[in-house]
Amino acid sequence: MNRELSYQLELKWTGNTGIGTKTYTSYERSHEINFKNKPLLKCSSDPHFRGNPNLHNPEDLLLSAISSCHMLWYLHLCSEAGIIVMDYVDHAIGIMTELENGSGHFKEVTLKPQIVITDLTRISEAKALHQKANEMCFIANSCNFPVYHNPTFIEPRQQVITDHG
Repeated sequence: MNRELSYQLELKWTGNTGIGTKTYTSYERSHEINFKNKPLLKCSSDPHFRGNPNLHNPEDLLLSAISSCHMLWYLHLCSEAGIIVMDYVDHAIGIMTELENGSGHFKEVTLKPQIVITDLTRISEAKALHQKANEMCFIANSCNFPVYHNPTFIEPRQQVITDHG
């Protein structure tokens, strides 16, 4: 049986400098995104589109949603398979094409996670789980562009245990 989940937010434009959108350059692109009982997100547009470079923009948030959803599914699948992940850091890249009329679209996203697993003999299994995570990811399934994954597996560091007794 399928189930539907609902997500809600309040988005508020905070960039009115006093004269609204009188001209293209008269207003800031800043806005706040508020999810009930969660930290407020202060956002803007990409600096290429007159946004504040110190704030998150919609493109950042889309890329982070894809990367985060993939990681969460990957960790879930690894835990079910008995593959112990000790560390996971993604260096995701999204490529967007801007069209002559000012519109645009994401062309692709490539996830580049660096992963530490405890049993290096299971790297091929761990690598294969990225495809399954991609198939399960709610966000990737909602995109009309490919989401690639190029994982790197790093050997776990040897922990030094000292006895100070």
